[in-house]
Amino acid sequence: MTIEATIAAFAAGPITLPDAARAATERLLADTLKVGAAGAASDTARTIAAMATSGPARLLGGGTAAAPDAAFANGFAIHCLEWDAVHEAAVVHALSVVTATLLAVSDRRGGSDRAALVEAVAVGVEIAAGLGLSATGPMRFFRPATAGVIGAALAAGRLLGLKQDRFVGLLGLAYSFAGGTMQAHAEGNVALPLQIAAAARSAVTAVDLAAAGIAGPLAGLSGPFGYHALIEPIDAGRWLPGLNRRWLVEEVSIKPWPCGRASHGLLTAISEQGWTADGVDALTASVPPLVHRLVGRPPRPDMTPAYARLCGSFIGALMLTDGRIDPRRFTAETFADPALARLASRITLSVDANSDLNALTPQTIANGTDPITLDSIAGSPSRPLTTAQAANRDALLAELAGPRGDALLTDPLAFALEPA
Repeated sequence: MTIEATIAAFAAGPITLPDAARAATERLLADTLKVGAAGAASDTARTIAAMATSGPARLLGGGTAAAPDAAFANGFAIHCLEWDAVHEAAVVHALSVVTATLLAVSDRRGGSDRAALVEAVAVGVEIAAGLGLSATGPMRFFRPATAGVIGAALAAGRLLGLKQDRFVGLLGLAYSFAGGTMQAHAEGNVALPLQIAAAARSAVTAVDLAAAGIAGPLAGLSGPFGYHALIEPIDAGRWLPGLNRRWLVEEVSIKPWPCGRASHGLLTAISEQGWTADGVDALTASVPPLVHRLVGRPPRPDMTPAYARLCGSFIGALMLTDGRIDPRRFTAETFADPALARLASRITLSVDANSDLNALTPQTIANGTDPITLDSIAGSPSRPLTTAQAANRDALLAELAGPRGDALLTDPLAFALEPA
C-alpha cells in the first residue's frame, strides 16, 4: 500500500477516537475559534473580510461569505496574532488550516453533527501534524501551510462523505495547491498568516474539485516531484505505525501569549520566576537551533507587528515590563520606546548543541546566575496553563474580540456546529 493510499484510507475510513483524544479535539477546536475571534478584530483581518464575496459561510468577525473566501479570511484571523495552537514536535499549527476549512464547508451545508465534526478535526490534525513529525530536515517551506492544506482537504473530504476512492486524488490536489515558504517568517511579514489563509482556501477548492470527480496526482507525497522530493524529505515510519492508536491531537500545545511559540520558553521562565524589568541586568537563553532561527532576530525601531511577534528579545522585554503580551502594544510608539530597547538589549539568545533541527526544547534560561532548564513550555500537555494563566488569557481574548465575539466566546463548539 502506498503512503498516499494509507493516509487516504485512514482519512476516509472508520476511526476509534478515545475519550481523551475527543476531549482534546473539542478543547482545541474551541480555543482555535476563540483565537480567531480575537484575530478577526484586527485591522488587517477586517480589510481581508471586506474583500470576501457573498455566501453562506460565517466569518469569525461577523457576517458571511462564500466558503473559499470565508476559509481564507478565517484562516488569516486564526493565525494573524500568532496565538494558535501548535504541535511542537511537528512544528505545525495543526488546527489553524483545518478549522478554517471545516467551518467553511460545514456552514455551506447547514452545519454538522458534533461527532462527525470532531472526528474530522482530529483526522485533519493527525495528518497535518503527522507530516510534520515525518520531516527529517529543517523547514524551507512554511510547514503549517504545506502540511496543513493536505490535512485540511482530507478532513473536509471526510466531513462531506466523499467516497474513499477519491481521497488519493484529493490528496494530490491539495499537494498541487500547497504553498508558503519561510521567507515571510524570515522577514516577519504579514504574508505568514496569509499563507495559512491561502492553504484553507485551497483545501476548500480541492475538496470541491474532488467531489466533482476531478483528481490530482496519485503520488503527491512519494512521486519524483512530490512533497518528499520538493517540499521537504519525510520518513513516514516516524508517524504512520501509530495511526488510530497514538492521536497527535492529544500532544498539541496552547499558547498562553500571542507571539511565536519559539519565544514561549523565555516567557515561561519570566512568568514562573516572577522576573520584572527592575530585577534583570542580563537575561540569557541557550536554545535549540530552530528557536534561534525563528525568534533570534534583533529588535528594530521600525519593526512591523508581524516582525515583533517573532522577536524573542523584544517579546521578553515586553513581558518583563507589562507582565503579559498584549497585541495592542505592537505599535510604532512601543517599538521606538528607548526603555524597551535598552531592556531588549540585555536579553540574549544563543544556540545550544541540540542536533535536532526541529526541536523547540529544552531551553536554558538564566537571569544572571542560577540557570533554569525547561524541558517543556507553558501551555504544553505536560505543563498546562495554571488557573490564573487561563483566566488572564480568556480575559484578553474577550477584550480583543469585542462584543461581536460574545456568542462565539461563550460557546465556541455550539457556534461551530450550526450556523445561526
